[in-house]
Amino acid sequence: MLDPELLERITARRAELDELEEQLAKELAEVRAERNELAVAERVLERVSEQLAHERASVMPAPGQVGGRAVMLIPHRAPDVEETMLPPDCQRILDVVRQAGGPVMARQVGEMLGVDISLRAKLEPLRGKLVRLVDRDWLRKLPDGKFTTRL
Repeated sequence: MLDPELLERITARRAELDELEEQLAKELAEVRAERNELAVAERVLERVSEQLAHERASVMPAPGQVGGRAVMLIPHRAPDVEETMLPPDCQRILDVVRQAGGPVMARQVGEMLGVDISLRAKLEPLRGKLVRLVDRDWLRKLPDGKFTTRL
């Protein structure tokens, strides 16, 4: 004959295990649901990242036409626009202004870039680029006409 106390303990333990199994099954379902949500989030993030990369690539300066000649457009400064997106000559101008250590005149920038500043025809295009960099928020122009980097 089986001991009734032992049978009671077995029954109680079986009930505990059944309860634990139910709890674990519920937790497993929650884990699987969260894992599925993460997989969806990862796919959405990849898709959004690809779209952002495509949009950023389309923000790259593209040659425009002025008077039948190809010119490089200078993008406005923005958090998602890198300095590397500027045309190479504009990047050099920014480097020169930055290296000057203080406000500089267009003539000084020309000297540092190796432009023949004695010829107005060589200096004025440089001044135009400096002004466009100011207009696009890459540089600042002080009241005395000198150029400096943005803070």
